[in-house]
Amino acid sequence: MRGLLGFIVMIQGAMGFIGQVFFDGAWGLLPHWFTLPSPAYVGLFAAGAALAVWGDTARKRKQERARSAAV
Repeated sequence: MRGLLGFIVMIQGAMGFIGQVFFDGAWGLLPHWFTLPSPAYVGLFAAGAALAVWGDTARKRKQERARSAAV
């Protein structure tokens, strides 16, 4: 679940930053509710990436524990 949420946050951060810096305005769902500066979108991307890595690491650790318990 963390990985999926992290991926969604990453996409929102990337879309907001790219839209705000290279085009007329930020893209995605967040600009409908919040007015954020460009560095905040970079921070959202980084937070999403951290969540995605954390979720993937936890999933792999859980699979490894299940394999070692089965042996």
